[in-house]
Amino acid sequence: MNRRVMLKWMLLMLVSFGAHAQKFEAERAFVQFYSKAAIEDITAKNEKATALFDASSGAIAFVVPIDQFIFPKSLMQEHFNEKYLESERYPQSTFQGHIQGYNAEATGEQTASAQGKLTIHGVTRDVNIPGQIVKTDKGLTMKSKFMVELKDYKIEIPRLMWQNIAERVEVTIEFAFRTMDE
Repeated sequence: MNRRVMLKWMLLMLVSFGAHAQKFEAERAFVQFYSKAAIEDITAKNEKATALFDASSGAIAFVVPIDQFIFPKSLMQEHFNEKYLESERYPQSTFQGHIQGYNAEATGEQTASAQGKLTIHGVTRDVNIPGQIVKTDKGLTMKSKFMVELKDYKIEIPRLMWQNIAERVEVTIEFAFRTMDE
């Protein structure tokens, strides 16, 4: 199932769209993770995520293809996909939830949080992700920075690598949304 079809299915499972719903889809997506470790910091970026947001209900869903993270070193990318995230077995990370604290009538920057289920490496956990939403007449942007504990998602770090890979990684997301065509 392609990412866009899966994403729409996930969002439809969360909410029934009304005729006047304020529906948005990400036209630009940025996901990054950063691991600060004793020997070497690791960072990777992904601009292939997809996201949908229904402002009238607060429902949000996004899908991140794991094999689309780009690393500064190809060997890091290979190890990430083969040994740690096992991207052939677990090809994507997903989030399904609702935005809390967002006022669809207001413009400018708002502090909000996303509560829902985050799935990474085949493990789903309840999360509360803090962030900001900036609404303009052209659309809206969602930004967040949060920590992920690798052990919570059964991502194992070999003993030999404990100085190279942090047990907690910082995740940064930014989605620029545009109104969906009815």
